[in-house]
Amino acid sequence: MSNRNDYDYYDFDKMDDGYDSRDYRRRRPERRQGSYNKRPSYNPRSSRSSYNSRPVRKKRSPQSSYNYNSYPQSAYKRRKKFNKRRFKNRMIIIGGGIFILVLVILMIVAMFRGCGIMRKDPSNVSKDTISKQESTIDTAQSNSSNNSAEGDLSPAYFKTPEIKDDNSKGEMVYNIYVWNKAGYELFGSTDDKAQTYADTINGFADKLSDIKVYDMVIPNHTEFGLPQRLKDGDAPSTSQADNVKAIYSKLSDKVTPVNAYNYLADHNSEYIYFKSDHHWTGLGAYYAYKAFADTNKLTALSLDNCTEKTIDGFTGTFSNTATGLDTDSVHYWEFPYSVTMDITSEDGTTNTYDSPYYSGATAGSLTYGAFIMGDNPLTVLKSSSENAEKGKKIAVVKESYGNAFVPYLTNNYEEVHVIDFRTFRNVQTDLNSYCKQNGIDEVLFLNGVMSANTQIQLDSMSGLFN
Repeated sequence: MSNRNDYDYYDFDKMDDGYDSRDYRRRRPERRQGSYNKRPSYNPRSSRSSYNSRPVRKKRSPQSSYNYNSYPQSAYKRRKKFNKRRFKNRMIIIGGGIFILVLVILMIVAMFRGCGIMRKDPSNVSKDTISKQESTIDTAQSNSSNNSAEGDLSPAYFKTPEIKDDNSKGEMVYNIYVWNKAGYELFGSTDDKAQTYADTINGFADKLSDIKVYDMVIPNHTEFGLPQRLKDGDAPSTSQADNVKAIYSKLSDKVTPVNAYNYLADHNSEYIYFKSDHHWTGLGAYYAYKAFADTNKLTALSLDNCTEKTIDGFTGTFSNTATGLDTDSVHYWEFPYSVTMDITSEDGTTNTYDSPYYSGATAGSLTYGAFIMGDNPLTVLKSSSENAEKGKKIAVVKESYGNAFVPYLTNNYEEVHVIDFRTFRNVQTDLNSYCKQNGIDEVLFLNGVMSANTQIQLDSMSGLFN
């Protein structure tokens, strides 16, 4: 301890603690008289008058507790804005809660009402109401189906078929492109060829007076089975849809085009073309028949009412030049009514059979001959179908694509006269005279797209009228 403080603590027993003692004032400097010249002097008799003389803080009255006039204006405005916002938020929360509560109540009520309706006895519902509802649904579905069918049958509308593509490559074998064990006959044509075919058919219609004329051009397997990337590259082939569309657009008003393209496109994932042959299958021909029936508002034959027959082991024309192709199966359907078939051969002899199909056909390269026993100059099918109007007849001028097609027409025609334009003149006179002699008032020209764009075929057809 420093010497400066020795005199304060040298003898605590002898130290005078009185207010006026010198020792006390040394220990409590604030009590030194000289240090508080401006403060009132202490008077022990004044009962602490120096402290009582200080101003006393007044208590605020309740009215003046929140005297905003004494606050700064900015603080007042902030507080007022805060209170207003808080009130608004509370109203929003309360309103939202009420809305949710009402919504939950409505959902519960609706749920119980729905359960009550489901528990009602169906017998209490008016049969007239049920009948009207079913009739409305059936009508809507029928209208939708009819509108779709009419659009697909339009000679100006051709949909793009969906073709599965595994991105693999094929190879050209002579004039056949082989891809995924199937052969494809490549197609190429021009607008001039389409115009030539249309002009040829228009000329036939002019010569067939008082006869309704139809024309149907059938695409081949390349159009519905070969991916576009291959048709644009390794297997160059032009659009058959564009070609058929161009033909139909140039037909005169005396010719009714039958657009089977879209019906085939809708079923191109099915077995509608052979893999080893250039023809379509019986199923593909059936979808074209459906297009013809719908075009003419005829009742189409249902395959569900027929008996399917199958001949396996068909090796078609492509097998003669390409290897590694899948073998095919020929499917045909026996009808629920009887059909007789009269075949006139090139030598002029006529034979009668009890079916439009040759049940004796076997595996091999000639299995396609199961349909009307192959190509003959003249084949007449006579039907007992109840859908066939009495005396209703049609002549079909065709090449081999027509063989699988014509049997289905027996559902709607009492007689179907099948004319192979390549050999017909060997046994008969011109087509016009034949139709008049046999009371035929409808003629369908049916050609595959390759035939329709080949001049030699057109010349052969023209021979029917010379």
